Amino acid sequence: MPEIVLISVWLIGAWLRLLRQARFYQIEEYMSRRYLRWVLADWRRALPLRPLAAWIAGLAIGYIRGDASGSYLPFMIALVAAAIAAVPPAAGEEKKPLVVTGRVKRLLFGAGLASAIAAAAAIWLATSIDGASGAAGVAVTSSLGFAPFLLAPVWLVAGNALMQPVEAALRGRYLKQAAATLDKIRPKIIGITGSYGKTTTKSFLRDIMSLRYQIYATPKSYNTLMGISLAINRDLADDYRSEYFISEMGAYVEGEIARICQLTPPDIAIVTEIGPQHLERFGSLENIKRAKYELVSNLPADGVAAFNWDNPYIREMAAEAYPETRLTVSRAVSLDQARAQGITWIATDLSESLSGLTFNARHVPSGEGARITTGIVGEHNVTNLLLCIAVACHEGIPLRDIAVRIRGLQPAESRLVTETTAAGVTIINDAYSANPQGVASALKVLRMHDSGKRLLITPGMVELGELQEGENHKLGMLAAQSATDIILIGRNQTQSIYEGLRSSDFDQSRVQVLDTLDEAVSWYQQNLRAGDTVLFLNDLPDTY
Repeated sequence: MPEIVLISVWLIGAWLRLLRQARFYQIEEYMSRRYLRWVLADWRRALPLRPLAAWIAGLAIGYIRGDASGSYLPFMIALVAAAIAAVPPAAGEEKKPLVVTGRVKRLLFGAGLASAIAAAAAIWLATSIDGASGAAGVAVTSSLGFAPFLLAPVWLVAGNALMQPVEAALRGRYLKQAAATLDKIRPKIIGITGSYGKTTTKSFLRDIMSLRYQIYATPKSYNTLMGISLAINRDLADDYRSEYFISEMGAYVEGEIARICQLTPPDIAIVTEIGPQHLERFGSLENIKRAKYELVSNLPADGVAAFNWDNPYIREMAAEAYPETRLTVSRAVSLDQARAQGITWIATDLSESLSGLTFNARHVPSGEGARITTGIVGEHNVTNLLLCIAVACHEGIPLRDIAVRIRGLQPAESRLVTETTAAGVTIINDAYSANPQGVASALKVLRMHDSGKRLLITPGMVELGELQEGENHKLGMLAAQSATDIILIGRNQTQSIYEGLRSSDFDQSRVQVLDTLDEAVSWYQQNLRAGDTVLFLNDLPDTY
């Protein structure tokens, strides 16, 4: 029957669209509300122009030619239009391609089933209409077929909901397996949380403590409950040597870190920073503080907590006086101030150059100190290093040995990593993410390159909630002092940065606003020469 054929073609198009949309659903971490908000933020995502145009054209031509040329011509025209619409356009630049995991397969099965049910209902309605082969009937049938295609984002959400019992059962199994593995190994668990600095601190601490102990740290930025359980099941199930387990703990809502602590109950907690990263999701800095404090509150009474004293929110955490053993670090106070305020570790005589960081690390209660030299750049990393020093020393590693190990530390992936290309251009890769503190450090590093052009490529900062516009405006003003040339990626999201640049005396002819990172890379490859420097500051996923 022609109705079945026509609606089936639209259904195939819907399935192809589901496959494309699944990538964005995955980027939004399978959070339906965030995904739908992204879809609705641009009407062209919810109502794609090419399929819409094909559907309308098919209807229009069918109506014009229907009465004059025979009853099946409208159907044939609508069928051709549906086939054209069903074939998706060529994919553009994909920064983060779809990773076809088991969950994605289950999601697509559920979404495909939901869309097939909708298409079956459409076929039933279409076949109930008399004269479906005529222009009017074909118009109705085509519209009924177009609807499942148009509602592809809804089918993804429905598929996700449909698979929730399956996902819950699988999560339960993975978590039990991970908990059983940890119970066999019984390592000492170090939890690290904060708005930023988690992965870098974890990387530093792993390398420092491996001087004396067998260390396992969760890989890359695995910091969710399922990511951590995956790491345990994959890497530790047959390896019981680990004496310490370092678990990076992230959160988007209150309660997430507490759930991670149920799987990996911490003996030691490290809190790096509290700031506006993901403020859009949390709603307030106070909510962020409460979420991060869950790590500390889940320590046993004889546990150890290391706090960044320089952050006022974390200072409030330390003032809770739990647990009894609290290590506080600061790079902003003098020795006398540290003694008066009871701070445990401080950094003094800090200097930074293109060769790295140098500072004196001092244990205030004992007076023991060491000169720390490292090739790591970025002043914020002094705090990260102090936190690692505090914990490593508490766990019995001599300060002098720690100082030697720090000399050879490497930055975490895409966090102020510097390299020089064959053409002699210096690339500073700080593309993982961006926050106000990290931005200031990265631009200072760019500013230290005092010969040649200094190019900044950035899409700005995101997920800062009500602070985002102001912080990006500050980024623009700071960039004006640090760069000779600037490329902004994305006109809408970088408007505040552009306004910040305009408020300075920066040469506006040296500012470009491009649509994609590929365009920016092409420009620097054609225009930068040996001795020039380019800073990649943040790299947003395709949802931006």
